[in-house]
Amino acid sequence: MSEGNFDVEKYYHDLLKNNSELSMPVAAIQALVEVIKHEKASTMSEFMKVLEEASQKLRSSTRNFISLAAGCDLYMRFVTRTIHDLSDFEACRDHLIERGKAFFERAANCRQDIAIIGSQFIRDDATILIHASSRVVMALLLHAASLKKRFKVYVTESRPSGSGVRVAKSLREAGIPATVVLDSAAGYIMEKVDLVLVGAEGVVENGGVINQIGTYQLAIMAKAANKPFYVVAESFKFVRLYPLSQYDLPTDTFSALEPTESCNESIETPYVDYTPPEYITLLFTDLGVLTPSGVSDELIKLHY
Repeated sequence: MSEGNFDVEKYYHDLLKNNSELSMPVAAIQALVEVIKHEKASTMSEFMKVLEEASQKLRSSTRNFISLAAGCDLYMRFVTRTIHDLSDFEACRDHLIERGKAFFERAANCRQDIAIIGSQFIRDDATILIHASSRVVMALLLHAASLKKRFKVYVTESRPSGSGVRVAKSLREAGIPATVVLDSAAGYIMEKVDLVLVGAEGVVENGGVINQIGTYQLAIMAKAANKPFYVVAESFKFVRLYPLSQYDLPTDTFSALEPTESCNESIETPYVDYTPPEYITLLFTDLGVLTPSGVSDELIKLHY
């Protein structure tokens, strides 16, 4: 029997719509757990087939599926291990649901754990450059401010999303001085900053990161200016990809910008880019502070 009338795509997108703090990989795992609750399969092979189909539906439901895929891969690997360890079908099903609930509880604490770790690297009177909207970067900055650390933040405009304007407003509302700068002014600003702090859509096997377009060029500038480039990411965003260049990323990551008064041409732009590990100083994760070379070891622990 298939997953019946349960619409895994709608459930997933409703989760994200109704909870702005929920990240894509966590929502993906929550949706797969819900599939298990609705599934009435009578054999292990049928059960696995339904879950694999649901995982593929989730991936195809969004153009930028990298972090979503990380969550699906992590949970499907756990499902495979559990099926091999438990021969009783109902006991396996119950265990997967319970472990899913436990994962949600741990995931809820990830950002605060990372905030505590990463805030140690922010000193008084620091000037920080951030890029795009990242819930975990915001959590880190808010925690540092709660420790009475004084610092100011430059936020890139972060086109095409333009999320930098919203991020700067949120920081100012929290009492943190924040200024929006054009993406094209990042090199000019770099000499003024003490460190660069970015989130990640996905952390790949070699310790590089996939994140909103513009992250790679910031990393290059930071290295040229001898500024630390820190990545902040939850471990459930570790993904089994090994890109060697920008063009090894999933191809369906482009969007079209509509013509504007200043530019009569529509512009094709990728959503994300890839930053190689040699440009990354450290990663702040719920597993601790990692060097890029340490990511592969943690991926092995998570998936095997």
